[in-house]
Amino acid sequence: MIVTMKDVALRAGVSRSAVSRTFTKGASVSLKTRRKVEKAATELGYSPNALASGLTTGRTRLIGLVSNNFHNPIFLEVFDLFTRGLQERGLRPLLVNLTDETNPENSVRMLRQYSVDGVIVASSTLPPTFAKAFSDARMPVVHSFGRHASSPDVHVVGIDNVACGRMAARTLVERGYTRVAFLGGPEAATSTQDRLAGFLQEMADHPHVAISYSFATAYSFEAGRAEMARLIADGPAEAFFCGDDVLSIGAMSAVQSAGLDVPGDIGLIGLNDMEMAGWQNIDLTTIRQPIRQIIGASIEQIVSMLDEPDRYPEARLFPCRVIERGTLRGL
Repeated sequence: MIVTMKDVALRAGVSRSAVSRTFTKGASVSLKTRRKVEKAATELGYSPNALASGLTTGRTRLIGLVSNNFHNPIFLEVFDLFTRGLQERGLRPLLVNLTDETNPENSVRMLRQYSVDGVIVASSTLPPTFAKAFSDARMPVVHSFGRHASSPDVHVVGIDNVACGRMAARTLVERGYTRVAFLGGPEAATSTQDRLAGFLQEMADHPHVAISYSFATAYSFEAGRAEMARLIADGPAEAFFCGDDVLSIGAMSAVQSAGLDVPGDIGLIGLNDMEMAGWQNIDLTTIRQPIRQIIGASIEQIVSMLDEPDRYPEARLFPCRVIERGTLRGL
C-alpha cells in the first residue's frame, strides 16, 4: 500500500501540516518536529509526492526541454548533460520532440497543460520567433544554441555561428586550398544561414579562391553522404566546410566510397567536436563548440529566471576554436 502523509503524521505524533512543512523547502518547522517526521518517514518508507507538493507551492519544478534534431548523435550528449544538470538542481526535465515541427503553438499548449515552471529550447536550427512564443505565453524561456542577436527577444546561450563560418574559411585558406565549398545543413536552418554568411564574408577577402556552396536536407549522416556523393559526381572542390560533424562524417563516407582519400583528394572540416569526431577511424578536424559550458550556462539562466522571470533578455556567447586532426592537409 502507498504510504501517505497521514500515515507519517500518525507515526510521528504530529499534524499533517507539520509533515507538509517538513518536506517543503523554506517552510518553518522546529528541529524537534523535523527529526520526528523524518524518522517516521524513513521507518514507513515514505517519499513526498512531488506533484502534490507543486499544488501547495505553485511550483511543479518541471522544465520543458524542447528540441527538434533527434537524428544527430550530438544531441545524445546534449540531452544527457541537460537532464543530469536539471535533476541536480532539483528540477524535472520534460522532453518534447519537435521533429518536423516548426509551429510553436502545439508545444506552448502542451507545456501549459503540464504547468511547467520554465522552458529550454535546445536547437540551433529553430528561428528566434519559436522561443519567443513561450515568452509571449509568460513562460520563462532560454534558447540554448540559439541564434545570436545584440538585442535578443529571449535569453540566448550559444556561439556566434557567423564567426565560426569565418574561422573555417580562414583555416582552409591557410592550408593553401584554392577551390573550397560550404556543405551546410537544411537551408532554412538559422545555424546553416549564419555559418554560410560568415564563410562567404571571409572568402570575399580572398578573390583568388573559388567558392561554392550547397545544402544537405538534414543535419544527419545520410544527408551528408548523399549530398557529397552528388557533388563528387559533378566534380568536387578541394576542401569542404561541412558546418556540422555528422554531415562531415557522412561526407567522408561518400568520399571513401568513391575511391578517393581524405585529406589527400578532398579535405574536410566540421563543427561541434562531438565524441565521435575524435575516434581514430574518423579523426575529424573540426571547430569545437563548448557544449558543456553552454548547457551549464543555460541551466543557470533558467534557474535564475524561476525567481526573477522578468529579467531583461541577454545573449551569452562562448568562443570556439579549431581542433586539429587528420582531415585537412598540413600547413
